[in-house]
Amino acid sequence: MTSQVRAPRAPAATSSVSGAKSAGRGRPSKATGRDLKETILDAAEGLFARHGFHGVTIRQVAAEAGVDTALIHYYFGAKRELFDSVFLRRAEILNTARSVSMDAYEKSHPGDMTVEGVIEAFIEPLLRISQDGGQGWKSYFALVAQVNNTPAWGGETMARFFDPVVHRLVDTLKVVRPDAEYRDLYWSYQFLTGSMMLALSETGRIDSLSEGQCHSSDLGAVRARLFAYCAAGFEAVIARAPQG
Repeated sequence: MTSQVRAPRAPAATSSVSGAKSAGRGRPSKATGRDLKETILDAAEGLFARHGFHGVTIRQVAAEAGVDTALIHYYFGAKRELFDSVFLRRAEILNTARSVSMDAYEKSHPGDMTVEGVIEAFIEPLLRISQDGGQGWKSYFALVAQVNNTPAWGGETMARFFDPVVHRLVDTLKVVRPDAEYRDLYWSYQFLTGSMMLALSETGRIDSLSEGQCHSSDLGAVRARLFAYCAAGFEAVIARAPQG
């Protein structure tokens, strides 16, 4: 995906990475390399999720991962290439999960798909992964929510990693509601993605706002409401067919 910065010899990890050994001259061994790359990506993901792209330095990632900064440059290049690698690692998993889910829904509902059913097939894999996938996925969803709301380059980043599966969602909704204008479906998706990513970010805002009646970490409660909420919005926009 990105060009690597080559060096005559690969820098070794510091001793604080458990089980990591210096590879001596040349590149690290494949096994060690895979482990170290994952360690670096995990560290970068957590830092980017907490502080944003501009709030993190390569030196901070190196310290968090327990490696030398040169090793990060060796594997990933500059900070933006590292960020893209963090983003791609889980994006591919999400895109595959959503495609499989939508395939299954279409196959099991020939001729009787609904807007809510399509939306559920699109969002449910994300809720399931967040619920069962551990802290790394929580950090990743928080990071995606940040990028989704970054004016300067967020749109370009989201487009590169997620546009194909979003276009599939919109095209499937067009099959369900052939009377809908594409522009209304895209506007409705714009509103859906905001709701979806806020829910997945688990910011705790609703906890304080509701004075403890609701909890952002309660993904079961999210699941019981989000699909119907988004579907009703799509249906209302389609029915109203606003101009412009």
